[in-house]
Amino acid sequence: MSLLQVSNLHSYYGKSHILQGVSLQVPERQIVALLGRNGVGRSTTLKALMGLVPPARGSVQLDGQELAGRKPYEISRQGLAYVPENRDIFPTLTVHQNLLLGMKSINTQGVWSVDELLDFFPNLRNRAHSKGGTLSGGEQQMLTICRSLLGDPKVILIDEPTEGLAPMIVERLVELIREIRQRGVSVLLVEQKLTMAMRISDTVYVMGHGKIVYEGTPAELRDDERVRKEWLEVA
Repeated sequence: MSLLQVSNLHSYYGKSHILQGVSLQVPERQIVALLGRNGVGRSTTLKALMGLVPPARGSVQLDGQELAGRKPYEISRQGLAYVPENRDIFPTLTVHQNLLLGMKSINTQGVWSVDELLDFFPNLRNRAHSKGGTLSGGEQQMLTICRSLLGDPKVILIDEPTEGLAPMIVERLVELIREIRQRGVSVLLVEQKLTMAMRISDTVYVMGHGKIVYEGTPAELRDDERVRKEWLEVA
């Protein structure tokens, strides 16, 4: 069984049936990309896994433990982390304070340390005592990912991390995501930049109309012109 196993997941917004039987898996030490056009349910999938959108039915298992129906803080404690598209930092707290809030325990050293993450992103170290609300979009994105890593997750869900970022920041982000995998943390990535997602992923899923319509490797998807035209390319 994969580290994260999602089976037949259904979720609604009001009466709108958004997720219609989503099934996917995230193995250990892998980057899995969830691709698709806007509005097909990719972000809702991440929110449903995290308990922010209650699943109507289906199963979400992390390392053999059922998460469906649990509260977000309980899911987080089991080892699932979430980096939302809108970043959700605390704007009135400093960078350092934001990071401390992400730690699972201030008394136990985890896989990641604050100093190590600040070394990885010198811009954040230089602004460690600045309030989060004064950071650029790219700096806020890095801060959110670093804060999530300090909770020592088994799997991290990352929603549209490159949105609005300069190319140089995107490349630094790519390095971090690869380092996350190297440290033994699996990644489920929702990303609009197809070339970036295909470059770093081990497995790709394509969503359409609230369902998974394709699963394969990046190389297999590159060779499948029909799937790309029908479900990914914009006419």
